Amino acid sequence: MKLVVDANVLFSALIKDSATRRLFFDEELELYAPEYVLEEFAEHRKEIMQKVGRGETGFEGVMAVLRSRITVVPAAAFIRHMGKALQASPDKGDAPYLAAALSLGGCAIWSNDKGLKEQKEIKVVSTSELLFALGQ
Repeated sequence: MKLVVDANVLFSALIKDSATRRLFFDEELELYAPEYVLEEFAEHRKEIMQKVGRGETGFEGVMAVLRSRITVVPAAAFIRHMGKALQASPDKGDAPYLAAALSLGGCAIWSNDKGLKEQKEIKVVSTSELLFALGQ
């Protein structure tokens, strides 16, 4: 199953052992994220280092795990969908996720954001819905 995954889900998967983490490593899931997500993680470097409890080495480990499981969708690949995404998105910060999903043929977004789920362009699945869909 092809999914664009939002930063909050990624953060949750990487900082604690949980159902989100199990899903993150599920081989049935093909995970994508807009390239700015890596920038977002870099901006929250100190918070991530604190959460994983390992300083700079821990942060680099988190980034390596991220890169190993996520296919980054470059802005150049989804920029033409940004207008539509901005119109559909209740929160303009979520528009890159919508645009990335549109650029991937309309695949779903994995997010627990209730506001994002309200838009009608792209299907949004929560962690609990994903667990149910995969029979976990």
